[in-house]
Amino acid sequence: MSNVLNNFLTENLDALKNQGLYNEIDPVEGPNGAKINVRGSELINLSSNNYLGLATNPALKQIAKDAVDKYGVGAGAVRTINGTLDLHVRLEQKLAEFKGTEAAISYQSGFNCNMAAISAVMDKNDAILSDQLNHASIIDGCRLSKAKIIPFNHSDMEDLRAKAKQATESGQYNKVMVITDGVFSMDGDIAKLPEIVEIAKEFDLITYVDDAHGSGVTGKGKGTVKHFGLEKEIDFQIGTLSKAIGVVGGYVAGKKNLIDWLKVRSRPFLFSTALPPGDVAAITAAVQMIIDSTELHDKLWENGDYLKAGLSKLGFDIGASETPITPCIIGDEKLTQTFSKRLFEEGVYAKSIVFPTVPKGTGRVRNMPTADHTKEMLDEAIAIYEKVGKELGVIN
Repeated sequence: MSNVLNNFLTENLDALKNQGLYNEIDPVEGPNGAKINVRGSELINLSSNNYLGLATNPALKQIAKDAVDKYGVGAGAVRTINGTLDLHVRLEQKLAEFKGTEAAISYQSGFNCNMAAISAVMDKNDAILSDQLNHASIIDGCRLSKAKIIPFNHSDMEDLRAKAKQATESGQYNKVMVITDGVFSMDGDIAKLPEIVEIAKEFDLITYVDDAHGSGVTGKGKGTVKHFGLEKEIDFQIGTLSKAIGVVGGYVAGKKNLIDWLKVRSRPFLFSTALPPGDVAAITAAVQMIIDSTELHDKLWENGDYLKAGLSKLGFDIGASETPITPCIIGDEKLTQTFSKRLFEEGVYAKSIVFPTVPKGTGRVRNMPTADHTKEMLDEAIAIYEKVGKELGVIN
């Protein structure tokens, strides 16, 4: 290794560790369910995005195995050559049904969706109005497009309207897009989509909603756009297939001509091997399960409400979450890291979230209850939170 690179890495890694900003990765020894094994310890798992428990669902595991037996472990090519299996076609038809749109396109990850879709439509002659708390993949997708990025204050509709007016009336841009997460993953609040649509109609903005944490969770499982009844008003519905759906990948849903354009102009679709068949079969079945029943969705919300009530009663700052996402906001980064480590030692896996994922001084332990958690697990977790919170002076 060159001396320059070695010095750069050593100095900056040491700085991150000293500031409490260095993230240590814990391999999970087995399935990522309501309980997990890490470093030989069984822990109550409150850090997974596996909202509905589908990542470990026995029926989905069998469906994936059957697809591997029939189709193999990989698709074998990019979608535009001969990597499009009949499984992919059925998946995209099911996703369009799920999101209430004319068509859909699948990608290898939710992150890829934002890299693909934004840059396929927006360019240096355009502008993007982006919520300040949008996910990193949205930010990177906007940068890749080379459009002018105009951030607006988080869920501040007056600021959005003022900036939309300025951007559209300036005459500088061919197209203007407004982008927001549907559910903001660090705080659990929901975007003000009706107001955003109203502003978009007023100024002829392209509308783009990334519902990674909403699909399967809000709108009785069908997402935040469905929650507000705006399926015909939102141009781009983006989602991931790795959170509530429980597998891997992402999708864009919208009008047929939009999806046709993405198939010929979005680079991750054109230049990455297609999703593997076992995953595609499991995803399609998982989406069908969410369409057919709200049982898992209802259990998720029941558990989320129960955990929130327990932590709030103890005096923890859980922010203003409107979804099962339950942050415990600690503030100081080092204290947040210590808090998470003590939870681990007592039997709860709840990962610390610090800068740059959240602003400095707002470190938190983010809790993600799932449909698979039992009340007994949640009661045990709440008791451990009380013990650690009092020990570290986070609560009285």
